[in-house]
Amino acid sequence: MMMEKRDKALEIVLGDSEGKGNASMRTAETLLRLAPMALCVAALVLMLKNSQVNDFGSVSYSDLGAFRYLVYANGVCAAYSLLSSFYTAVPRSSTMPRDWTLFFFDQVFTYVILAAGTVSTEVVYLAYKGDEAVTWSEACGVFGGFCRKATASVAITFVAMACYALLSLISSYRLFSNYDAPIAKGVDIAAFPG
Repeated sequence: MMMEKRDKALEIVLGDSEGKGNASMRTAETLLRLAPMALCVAALVLMLKNSQVNDFGSVSYSDLGAFRYLVYANGVCAAYSLLSSFYTAVPRSSTMPRDWTLFFFDQVFTYVILAAGTVSTEVVYLAYKGDEAVTWSEACGVFGGFCRKATASVAITFVAMACYALLSLISSYRLFSNYDAPIAKGVDIAAFPG
């Protein structure tokens, strides 16, 4: 009885049931796919406008490869979010190729945005702390405004990454709960008893 209620609740949440629950789930997933688009665009614009000039020199996001990658990754992920939101907004039946496509691209873009956030975090950390071993002094004492904007852009990127991780979980659950494992003839596939 309890398992049936839990399975029914998951069907409603993930849109596997017929009718009203499916439409509301499609709307919720579409909005969840649009959220990282807005976050990626915000992080991209903040980083694009990030430059500072003072008596000690000038610095811009384009001077650092990690920040250029962050801008490109946020742009590509925002475009994917927009396209995938249109893809999920249109009502159609769930098919294995459709579910595999969403699962695959959700995974890819989760890792793309994760890589952009982590490499940029390293650069921001070095800008704040420096590295005495290689005689790299901290830069945020001189370019504080630049560092604050870069930190904000990286933080927004990690919030977008959390949205992509959630989307990855949803698409993987939908895929692996709706379809059985492939059957290979003559090959033993390890299975864990349930």
